[in-house]
Amino acid sequence: MSQHPSLKSGSGLVVKRNVLKRFERVEILKKRGQWKSGDRVQGLRKTKPDV
Repeated sequence: MSQHPSLKSGSGLVVKRNVLKRFERVEILKKRGQWKSGDRVQGLRKTKPDV
């Protein structure tokens, strides 16, 4: 059985994600100095990915 063409991955097509995982948001906040060790990881402030 063959795979439908719409399900095949577009090789080389990289899409910029606009939603970050929690650990990615914590890393960005650490770089900005807005999060320190011991702070809660729930309810993090909104962050935009660094370009």
